[in-house]
Amino acid sequence: MAKYSESFKLKVVKEYLGGPLGIELLARKYEIKSHRQLLYWVQLYKEHGAAGLARTKKNKAYTVQFKLDVLSFMKRTGASLTETALEFGLTNPPMISSWKKRLLEGGAEALSRPRGRPSMKHKTKIEQVKHPHKKIEMTREQKLERDNELLRLEVEYLKKLRAFQMDPEGYLEKHKQQYHSNSKKIPTEGRP
Repeated sequence: MAKYSESFKLKVVKEYLGGPLGIELLARKYEIKSHRQLLYWVQLYKEHGAAGLARTKKNKAYTVQFKLDVLSFMKRTGASLTETALEFGLTNPPMISSWKKRLLEGGAEALSRPRGRPSMKHKTKIEQVKHPHKKIEMTREQKLERDNELLRLEVEYLKKLRAFQMDPEGYLEKHKQQYHSNSKKIPTEGRP
């Protein structure tokens, strides 16, 4: 969707309200993709004045209760997305339909989920990459998990070593396919 400045919107709305041209002609004159966009600006201007045409500087986070109130109003009154947005002072009507979709798919809990990429849980790994010389203190739980993983690896290694020592030919035959797929074949003398 194209971004229009507040001054441009105000100019077009005032021209519509004070001039002879209709919505569709003005939309064509100023190359606005849809005359409905212009109609929405006019409604915003009538409802909230010039402040209603201003773009919000920062994405506003709405509470779950507010979202439920908006959806409830829309359902009770049968209002359209645009009418509901005007009633609650929202500048982005399609946002309401995304709330409705999330509510239908995941219930009220889905409305509380934050948008965007979730924060990283293991920032210590990033710190180690950025500052390898800096020693990062581990919690007791992290130390135990690391020790547990090392023990698992050691047990796995010892099991494989024992199996190989008991029957080297059988072990190699059993794992032959894995070794062949991982290694490059080297041509030997006498073979094509």
